[in-house]
Amino acid sequence: MLKKIYDKCVKWAGHKFANPILAIVSFAESFIFPIPTDAMIIPMVIAKKNKFFKIALIAIVFSVLGALIGYLIGYIFFNEIGIKIFEFFGSENANIFKEKLSSEAGLLSGILILFIAGFTPLPFKIITISSGFVQFNIILFIITCFVARGLRFFLVSYLTYKYGSAIGPFLEKKGGQWTVYISGIVVILALGFYFKFI
Repeated sequence: MLKKIYDKCVKWAGHKFANPILAIVSFAESFIFPIPTDAMIIPMVIAKKNKFFKIALIAIVFSVLGALIGYLIGYIFFNEIGIKIFEFFGSENANIFKEKLSSEAGLLSGILILFIAGFTPLPFKIITISSGFVQFNIILFIITCFVARGLRFFLVSYLTYKYGSAIGPFLEKKGGQWTVYISGIVVILALGFYFKFI
């Protein structure tokens, strides 16, 4: 089922309304859609290299707007909607996030968890909903989401812009799996840069 959705995303990337579709996918992925936004970003950038900045920007803005919906679900509709989303994605509850926020480094832990979820292939939606559930500081929530999604989507978009022609055959061969691989590569490169220069 997921592979079919992946393939759909790749097909949408070549649609004449690809930008609005990207906005919808980015928005929904932050609170319910199961496929990473990278599934559209990568083929879109390969098809329109000179638009890589705009493509990343659309994904970032709408991903953060979607994250706010996730926050709202956790804050107001956790029992009605949030729990069902958690069950669908195989996550038991928001208690782990709640426990981290209750620790001595609570706020810092919350920011770190939110950043990791926003930057890596982890299910971002689980943490956006959890953030609302534990009433995480909304300003810090928005800032952290912008930073995490900004870094991730700009890195994915730029690396695809730079090396897209080289990874084209790989994408055709691996189908839906490639977003996980490339997201993982982005994370490894970013961590390598961090530990080398920071």
